[in-house]
Parts: sequence; structure tokens; C-alpha cells
Amino acid sequence: MALTNGLEIPKEVLDAEIKSFFDSAPPLKNKDDVSEKLEAFVKKNSQPSGNGGAKRVVCVTSGGTTVPLEQRCVHYIDNFSSGHRGAASTEYFLKAGYAVIFLYRRGTCQPYSRSLPDDPLLKCLEIVDESNIQVHQSHSQAVRSAITKTHAAVADGLLLKLPFTTIFEYLQMLQMVAFTMRSIGPHAMLYLAAAVSDFYVPWKSMAAHKIQSGSGPLDMRLVQVPKMLLVLRKDWSPMAFCISFKLETDSKILLEKADMSLRKYKMHMVVANELLSRDEEVVVVTSNEKISVRRNKPLGVDDVESALIELLVERHSAYVENSDYDQD
Repeated sequence: MALTNGLEIPKEVLDAEIKSFFDSAPPLKNKDDVSEKLEAFVKKNSQPSGNGGAKRVVCVTSGGTTVPLEQRCVHYIDNFSSGHRGAASTEYFLKAGYAVIFLYRRGTCQPYSRSLPDDPLLKCLEIVDESNIQVHQSHSQAVRSAITKTHAAVADGLLLKLPFTTIFEYLQMLQMVAFTMRSIGPHAMLYLAAAVSDFYVPWKSMAAHKIQSGSGPLDMRLVQVPKMLLVLRKDWSPMAFCISFKLETDSKILLEKADMSLRKYKMHMVVANELLSRDEEVVVVTSNEKISVRRNKPLGVDDVESALIELLVERHSAYVENSDYDQD
């Protein structure tokens, strides 16, 4: 059974809703390429590491999904997310020795680029003369660091970046990632920080061309996106260590909703964010505790993601050890 608004949904109904979503979604244009990259990345990083143990792989989802309103899309509904948390978390996972699949919204914040200005191409470069353009001195260190660290992670086979834009692309790619990561069992982690749309327009009922403003008021029916977290947890990648996120603007209901999400979708942990304080503090909800994780500059913690990833890596280690013991 799945739960929606406190009501149980029979599994066969949920399965039918999910099948309907994927059947009606436009196919990924680069599906074969994505599949090939995923298989190679997971295979490479499933080999024993230097200490004899298997390397751990995390999929970090980042940014918000769009809901197209036309098949040849001009208008869309968007989800608020800068991608900062996903980008920062990717840096700390790499530092902790993980291989990272970074499933991100095009145009959002990238790992190692958080300190760059909003328009780095124009703000970081300066004209020396008509034939010579160079990095401005005030940004040179940040630019070099971003380029060097990103290239090193990709070249070493530790970072795979996969972009999405629409809710259709995101869920198809997430399913592909989860299926591929099945082979590494408990050494896989799914860190689901993306802001995923709750409603969508089915592709077949969508206008083929641009909606005309002269047609008068727009009356459009949105369908609820099937709740796929439970299926991901149970069927797509059942041994993976799963962390989801709950964002609310009302702090009074945040922990209650996070706890409900933990139980409803069988997550291992839920990270509760309150919109206005999300950069300073989050609360990690588990089955038996609520752990406050804070940004604390005096203690050398420059952002909340540093302490958050440290906690998750510790809990994932315990999960892997227990899983190995159970399998024996």
C-alpha cells in the first residue's frame, strides 16, 4: 500500500499510475547515451578500492523540474530551486571518497562553482587588448579552482553529470540511475535533493503548439505526479540507502510532514528544510530521532552541507556494515 493525504492507495493502483506516466512521457532523446554512461560509471566504481572495500556511489539530484504546457514548449510551470544544496553536497561527497552521479537541472548551481558570480563568463573575464581576454584577477583563484577540481573529478571517473529540465526527463533518468545502481546493493546512496513537481500535464493532452493569449482565460487540468518514492525504495533500488528532502514554508508543520514522509515512503532519512532558515539549519529525521544540523562558522563549518554530509556518510557506513552482516 502507498499513502496519499493519509489514505492508503492499493499498490496495483499506484503501479498503474506510474505506468501511465511513463507510457505517456516523451522518450528521452539521448536515452542510449545516458544508459551507456551510467553502466560504465557504476561498473568502474563498483570495483574494490585501495583499502579492499567497494567504493560507494551516490546519486545527488539537484535543482527543480519544469512542467511543459505545450509539446513544443514555450510556457511551463517551474519549481523553485537554485541547486545550491545539491552542488555543495556533491563537493562534500567527493571529498568523503564517494563517486557521484550528479543529476541536475540545466542552468542551476554546479559543484565547485558556488563562489563564482551569477554571470561568470562576463564578470570573471576582462579585456586586456583587442586580441587578449583573461580572467580578472579578483576571480582568478575561484575560476582556476572550479575548473581544476571539476576536471579532476570527471577525469578520475568520480563525477558523472547528467542534466534534465522537465519532470518527464527527471523521472525517466532517476529510474535509469536507480536500476543501474541495483548492482552495488547497499553501497549505493540516493540523495534526492531535487525539487520535484507535484502536478503535470499529460503529454497526450498537451497543446502541440504555443498557447495563444488571445484565446482568453486559460483553463487547464493538471494531473498529480505519481508518488514514486515508495516504488523507488521498494522496487527500483531496494538495497540503496535513501535520503529524501521535505521543504515547507511553515515551520509548525515541517517536522510532522517530514516524519510522515519517512514512514510513507520507507526512507532511511528525511532532511527537513524550512524555507527561510534552510541555509543555516536542517533537521535530519530518522525512525527514532531528530538530529539538528547547523552551520557553525566559529567551529569551522562554513555551510550546513558540510556537517550534513558528514552525518550521512557516518550513517551510510553503519548501514553498509549491517547489510554486509545480514547478507552473511
